[in-house]
Amino acid sequence: MGKVKIGDTIKIIKMEGEPQYTDREGVVTHIDDAGQIHGTWGGCAIIPEVDKFIILDHATNQ
Repeated sequence: MGKVKIGDTIKIIKMEGEPQYTDREGVVTHIDDAGQIHGTWGGCAIIPEVDKFIILDHATNQ
């Protein structure tokens, strides 16, 4: 699958404790110092070690 990068489009499969984020898609806008992934899917960050997601499309400029 590869590592997620800024600009990638992802789909959230499961976000622990946030069932309303299931199946949301968005573009990664930044990755913070803790490694949490932020994007256009809403206000919660993805925690890669806890949450499940897939990369739908890799950014072409990375």
